Amino acid sequence: MKSSILESIKSLPPLPKTLLDVQRICNDPDASIANLVKVIEPDPMIVANLLKAANSPLYFFGREIRNVSQAVALFGMTMTRSIVLGNSVRKLLNVDMEPYGITSEKFAEISAKQASLMNKWYRKISREKADKLFLTAFLQETGKIIIASDIIQENLTTNFRSEIEMAINIALVERSYVNDTTATVTAAIFEHWNFDKSFVEMIQYADNPASAPDHVREFSTALNIVKTIVPVNAPFGDHAINFGLQKAEQAGYDAAWLEECVNDFFKLPEA
Repeated sequence: MKSSILESIKSLPPLPKTLLDVQRICNDPDASIANLVKVIEPDPMIVANLLKAANSPLYFFGREIRNVSQAVALFGMTMTRSIVLGNSVRKLLNVDMEPYGITSEKFAEISAKQASLMNKWYRKISREKADKLFLTAFLQETGKIIIASDIIQENLTTNFRSEIEMAINIALVERSYVNDTTATVTAAIFEHWNFDKSFVEMIQYADNPASAPDHVREFSTALNIVKTIVPVNAPFGDHAINFGLQKAEQAGYDAAWLEECVNDFFKLPEA
């Protein structure tokens, strides 16, 4: 890994106590929604982000969600953890996504769309796997924040951005500039923060799932398919959708079901 990127990861601050408490509660089989609500409620930033997500068209609940208890009850503990962690990590890393040609708000929106598509797609395959994949899909692009920072520091933003805008395979562009891809950088970030090994591995191989160990290959493949369909430079573009559906079919998935899930995103009400 490029030394400057490695140093950026090593210098990351520890996760705030609230996030550690959220992780602890969600990993405790005896914990309840009430326990999770109690941890989240004192943090106004997390509350604001959670309520914003709950009232987003992506998770259309059909009514206004006004408090944390409502949001956590509707999302469930797994999805709540994903949304809380995703938004908080991006705030912690001080996002500047100019090299990718998008704003920090657009980056957050794309991450949420990847997670939402994954959840909709995999619920029919396996609820247990869907729960695992929602969190990883929400966080799998985190490494782009570190890569973008490195590109800015090296004064390569203009060239990098122009290549990203036209790229069919974003990972190839990243590798040509920083000798790594989002998947490996993201994995290193969450390894630094002591996340579960299987979580780290799922993301680590998401840009090259064929090389993944057997126990995570399906998860890495699913992550790769979702970010192919919802890339940061052309989310839900025609080519991206067709390429992603082709990958799904080659991997043995029911591509027609995935296509139906994709089409549902074009029926969402405006935010």
